[in-house]
Amino acid sequence: MTTALSDSRALIGRSLRHIVRNPEQVVVAVLMPAAILLIFRYMFGGAMNTGSTAYADYLIAGMIVLSVSMNATATTTGVHADLSEGFVDRLRSMPVLSSAVIIGHVAAAVVRNLLSTLVMLGVGMLVGFRPRADLDGWLGVAGLLLLYSVAIAFLAAILGMIAKTVEGASGLSVLLVFAPYLSSAFAPADTLPGWLRVVVENQPITLVMDTVRPLLLGLPTTGDGWLAVVWWTAILLVAVPLAGHLFRRR
Repeated sequence: MTTALSDSRALIGRSLRHIVRNPEQVVVAVLMPAAILLIFRYMFGGAMNTGSTAYADYLIAGMIVLSVSMNATATTTGVHADLSEGFVDRLRSMPVLSSAVIIGHVAAAVVRNLLSTLVMLGVGMLVGFRPRADLDGWLGVAGLLLLYSVAIAFLAAILGMIAKTVEGASGLSVLLVFAPYLSSAFAPADTLPGWLRVVVENQPITLVMDTVRPLLLGLPTTGDGWLAVVWWTAILLVAVPLAGHLFRRR
């Protein structure tokens, strides 16, 4: 157990150093979500009907969740690179817990997501977002986003393991990047066409957004929070052993 923890710490540190040494990861984690936030806030905000909620207040929850999915690309390509460039093979020839590679990438993804979330909150407040959450609300937001971030990171790692090339890994990660667009990120589900509304209202990413949004604004929540926890816990319980299985087969 001690050796496993030591190996995991070492590989987590390696993955975190990659964030600092690779400015492209910082651009994706910070600048891209911020740019999308500004585009929707100022170019499309006037056309969106969000009822009594200001569009800046409505938008921020979707942008935080979107930034988590955008960060998945770095995890997918990073896992694939470690497998295809011989790094994992070298670890397997040494007394090192090779699966700690996945743990390292997941931990790095959580750090990137924390960074992008803080930036989203800061930029959001500059363009009109006014959080009114109490301590319980902030804790609820943090807990749900952590669960979502870890689950998305494991899904991204799985895509990296099944990809055949770096280009394929990057392409597969698009599935995670664009999934939040088919949600309530930018407009309420009840403003969408009937068939699309059914899809949006019943997909698990929407549940995260529709829970984070009222928590940030200090508004009453529905049962979406518990349903989101159930959904993403179930996804995580499937993704973790599947990632381990695929890793051992590579």
